[in-house]
Amino acid sequence: MKLSVYFTPLGLTPAAVAGKPVIVLDVLRATTTIVAALAHGARAVLPTASSDEALNLAPNIEKKDRLLTGERRCVRIPGFDLGNSPLEMTAEVVAGKTLIMATTNGTPALVAAESGRPVMVGAVTNFTATVRAARRASEDHDEVAIICSGKEKFFALEDAYVAGRLAISLLSGKSRAKNAHHLNDGAVAAMDLARRYGTDWKKPLLASHAARDLIELKFKPDVLAAAEPVRNDIVPVYQDKRITLSGR
Repeated sequence: MKLSVYFTPLGLTPAAVAGKPVIVLDVLRATTTIVAALAHGARAVLPTASSDEALNLAPNIEKKDRLLTGERRCVRIPGFDLGNSPLEMTAEVVAGKTLIMATTNGTPALVAAESGRPVMVGAVTNFTATVRAARRASEDHDEVAIICSGKEKFFALEDAYVAGRLAISLLSGKSRAKNAHHLNDGAVAAMDLARRYGTDWKKPLLASHAARDLIELKFKPDVLAAAEPVRNDIVPVYQDKRITLSGR
């Protein structure tokens, strides 16, 4: 398998991932929030590169059928219905709704990856399902790209760690020597990072700059929720500007 990890989408060209299976990560918090929304019955999530784009898109959907959701500097965008918290995505709030989403890091990374096929939304909370889906997707291409959203265009520990865990799982049962020439430097570094931190999801997430910012703003429950593995046996897929549950 050819496996590539990109620590941010900065400089990533559509050609680099066009037609290839892609996993996008922003575990604190956008991809975790998307997984939670769709797990609790949201119809779709429409990721946008900016809050202005989200506001421009909103009039195309009946007000009763959509929710504006997103953050800037970790807090809800003024005038939006929801922030970027997985704990806000309850069935009572999101079931049957289309969410128009704008976040600092996660939604721009999804937009950057849109030429991939499929583009899978990954998190700790759907880790096992993501590994399973990526293995299936790689059967035709023998290739997977993992794109970390990063933090404001820079490296983010939590995304890199989860990317490393994904890479290790995807290569499980294969000889590393056999596959060494098929790993980019990002994949090698992410796997080494994952081995350094071990299997405790909370340790690297809580050590990250993103977590420290969130905890300072009283969002520690979000960080802890994002570190709970296998909460959701779903893999949202981004295609044609929409994130939905594949096959639904």
